[in-house]
Amino acid sequence: MLGTVVNATAIILGALIGIFLRKGIPTKYRTTIMHGIGLSVALIGLKMALKTNNELIVITSLVIGGVIGEFFDIQGLLEKLGNKINSLISAKDGDFVKGFVTTTLVYCVGAMAILGALESGITGNHKILFAKSVLDGISSIIFASTFGWGVAFSSLSVFIYQGALTLLAGLVKGFLSEAVLAEVSATGGLLILGIAANVLEIKEVKVANLLPSIVIAGIIMNVLILFT
Repeated sequence: MLGTVVNATAIILGALIGIFLRKGIPTKYRTTIMHGIGLSVALIGLKMALKTNNELIVITSLVIGGVIGEFFDIQGLLEKLGNKINSLISAKDGDFVKGFVTTTLVYCVGAMAILGALESGITGNHKILFAKSVLDGISSIIFASTFGWGVAFSSLSVFIYQGALTLLAGLVKGFLSEAVLAEVSATGGLLILGIAANVLEIKEVKVANLLPSIVIAGIIMNVLILFT
């Protein structure tokens, strides 16, 4: 769990710095910086998406995962959680929920979050999560300078999500071959492109409702391996 604790702490520290600097950064600079972050997120997602060896698996996973996500309305649940936290701390921050949801997805959807947590749980090696901590800490400064306190509270999502993966690592180890990870990573990459679209305000994509597609991609690939 050490890697996850460090990761969550880095997000909090970065967010605090961003909030402190918030009033000192003119709006036009924050806007341009966020556009740069959005483009960077798109690049990361594109590189991950291109790792697929079978586009049909990714497409099928997104369709099935999207249906499941809409049924449970994961996006709505995240937004309600954000609103609940916002009301509990009495924050007068209109961007709280957007910051919480956006950064929760940015920090939890991706190969480094999944592979780092699994490596931490299986081998006790935290180097991937330590590297992720640096990246998340830096980006949280920028996000928090725009979105405010919601970014800091996304550390709770990271702690719970990555912590759960770390604890469950031993159980899922046998189902994560390189072929499976390639499709899981590619599917996650497309979700990250969706996050980029949200950050750039190109199109509002309910990325959270597509999260089950990552699990579906792993299941489909494992079934194909089993029967081929």
